[in-house]
Order: sequence, then C-alpha cells, then structure tokens
Amino acid sequence: MIRLSGRFRSALIIGLQGIRARKARTLLSMVSLFLGVLAVVVVQAGAEIAKQAALADIELNLGKDGTRQLYLPPTDQVVPITLDTLQGKAGGVALLSTQAIIGEPGVTPINPGGSTFDNTAGGGPGTIYTPDGVVVCNARGMCFEQGAAQPDQPPPPGQAIELSLTAMTGDVRQFRPFRLQAGQWLDFTSPPSLAPRIVLNKEAAKGFGRYRIPAEMRIDGATANTTPRIIGVVDDGSGQPAAYVRADELVNWLPPAQLGGGRGPGVQILLSPDAGELERLLRTRLVAGGVRSEEIHTEVIRSKEEIEDRLAILRWIFLGMAGLVLLIGVAGILNVGLATVGERVEEFALRRAVGTPRSLLAGIVLAETLLTGLFTAAVAILVASQALALVVSLYGDREQFLRNVDFPWQAGVAGVVAGLVAGVLGGLIPALRAARIPIATVMRA
Repeated sequence: MIRLSGRFRSALIIGLQGIRARKARTLLSMVSLFLGVLAVVVVQAGAEIAKQAALADIELNLGKDGTRQLYLPPTDQVVPITLDTLQGKAGGVALLSTQAIIGEPGVTPINPGGSTFDNTAGGGPGTIYTPDGVVVCNARGMCFEQGAAQPDQPPPPGQAIELSLTAMTGDVRQFRPFRLQAGQWLDFTSPPSLAPRIVLNKEAAKGFGRYRIPAEMRIDGATANTTPRIIGVVDDGSGQPAAYVRADELVNWLPPAQLGGGRGPGVQILLSPDAGELERLLRTRLVAGGVRSEEIHTEVIRSKEEIEDRLAILRWIFLGMAGLVLLIGVAGILNVGLATVGERVEEFALRRAVGTPRSLLAGIVLAETLLTGLFTAAVAILVASQALALVVSLYGDREQFLRNVDFPWQAGVAGVVAGLVAGVLGGLIPALRAARIPIATVMRA
C-alpha cells in the first residue's frame, strides 16, 4: 500500500510539473473539454431546479410526501364530529369547502361559478345548470349541488365575486406550504372573531384588485351575511379564485351540518405520518356516529415519486446529448495527449532506463489528463453557478420558481464526475502508449 501510494504521489507531482511546462496545450485541452462538462452541469442543474419547482407546485395542491388524506362522506354528522375531534389538534387538519359570494347582495357575480377573471363571460367553467339546481365545481375540482334552481330571470350583474371558501381546523401549511404574498396568514392561536378573517389566493386577489367589492359575504345556509376581513394573500397553486378561513370563525354564522356536509362536497382531512393515534380516534368516533368504515377513503401522497419518474426520462435524454458534446472534448484531450507523448518519447525512455516502472509512466500521463479534467470541471461549475445567480437576480422577482434557488450540489458532483471520466477516456490511450516506449529509444536519440 505504501509503495502504491508513493507511485500515486509521484505521478501527481510529475503530472503537475508537466502541466506547468505545457500551459498552452493544457489550456487547449481545457477549452475543448469545457463545453462538454458545462453541458453536463447545466443539464443536471436544470433537472434539479425543474424537479424542485414541479414538486413545490404539487405540494401546494396535493400536499407533502407521506401526508395521509382522508375523504369523508357529506353527511350531517361528519362535520360536527370532525370539528370536535380535530379542532386545536396538532398533526391533523380538516378542510371543508363551500362556495361564497363577496360583494353586493342580489346580483350576478362578476365571475359566476367561481371562474377566473380572464374568463368572466357567461356562467363560467365552474358552473353547470340542471333542471333541479346548480352544480358547482370548486377550485380543487370537486363538484356538488349548490341547491338553488336557476331562475328564469337571473339577477342583474353587480360588483360581487364568487370564490371557493375553504374552512380549516388548523394551519394547513404544515401539509401544503402556501407561499405568503402579502399581509399575514391566519392565526389559529388567537380567539375566534365574529368577523371572519380570510386569506385570498392570487387569483381571488386579482379580482379584488380590479373591482371595487363591498365587504359582505353570503353563503348558502348561513344565518346571516357576514363582514369578512381580508388579512393576506397566498399562492396556493390554484388558478381558480379561492379563500381560506378558520372553521371556528365560520361556524358562528354557518351551521356545521351545512359546511362540507349535506349539499357540500364532503370533508378532506390531512394527517401527518405520525398521527396514527389521532386517525384511529377520528375513525372510531365517525363509525360510532353512523359512518360506515368503507365510506372513509384513505390515500397517501407520493408526489415526489411521480415527479421523479416523469423527469427521469427527460433528464437522460438531455444527459445523452450533453454526453455527445463531452465526447468531442474527450477527442480533443486524446489528440493533445498523443501529440504530447510523441514529443516526450526520449524523456519517457530515459525514465525507463533509470528504472521507472511502466505503471508510473502511464500514471504520469493519466494524472495530467485527470488534473486537466478536474480544472475544467471547476471552471465549468463556477461559470454555471455564477450564471444561475445572475438569472435569479434578474428574473427572480418575476418568476416564482426562481426565488431562493441555490445552485444544486448534484450539478457540482455531476461536473466533477464528467471531468474525471473525460480525463480517463482522453488519457488512457496516451498513457498506454507512454508505458510501451522501449528503453532503446533513448540510445537511438
């Protein structure tokens, strides 16, 4: 082991001396290899950033990996039991969705059915009129009967906005990391307020920014219209207008049986992976309240696996293209290495004559190409990281996925590996040629 370590150290020292003695050729080798290594670094960095961006958007809509989702049937007993069980409990949050209209009473909303504000002509894609009533699809794609039949003469248009209203028993951001855009998020530690505090998503905030909307909120089944207080804006990954409110503030005006039950779309519950005891307690109380166990549907979020499977194919395709560019750089190192060995025939023959092993001669040439590959990788990584920092500084305010983006370490590792592989491939043949130079060559010289 000591003998091998000594040869390895000697090869590195002599290789560094060779690089210093032939700076121009080393620079030429680095230039030919630079684009290939840079392509590998950029592809790996782009894949990691795309993965983080896609995963962040999925987490906003679905939830973090490992989160357990329970879907409960819309019955009159489900909501009171759920609220009583989960209110103030850590590790579990119940989401109860309904439709709300904020603005002038007795008018047709600007966006009927909770459609986007770029598509406000007509009933909107979220509303389906039937002979028996109105079917509304909320911001999360869940459809349910609103209950009231469509009148022959609809109300006149007015300054009102229809949106999906989600009542929560706790902070949902532990499962869905909503990005706060303005104001503040709901405080679940303070006493409930009679004037419900709501947080809008970006699409709903767009509507309130365009129109002058009175602060009056009406919900089907509520005992009276409420005066909401808008305290913040979040990015929830949804393209439909939505708002979020504390469940204990909404039930002051809306009977629990009307919230998510009966006419509502049901109840969705998010549980952390270690909240098994809370889930068992909830199931026990629901079954005791008349809910059949087979009506409680459970899913575990596996969004990361889905994203990785989708991006893996694209990553390998682009890495293959980068590999072709890298092979061009390998060919450049190979040509320069063969030319260098041809000029150093007498030097290598003299070393063989004084007892230098063939393996050490091969190691000297291979050390030079490996060091050249590492230097090139370092330059490529530095250029890529600085370019990413420049892009973030220029476009980070306009593009959400570029905010707080750091250069991924996986890209740096890929660059180092690409540089080492190129050094080995480009230096292997010159190293074998140097090892086969006969001792008699120095006598002919």
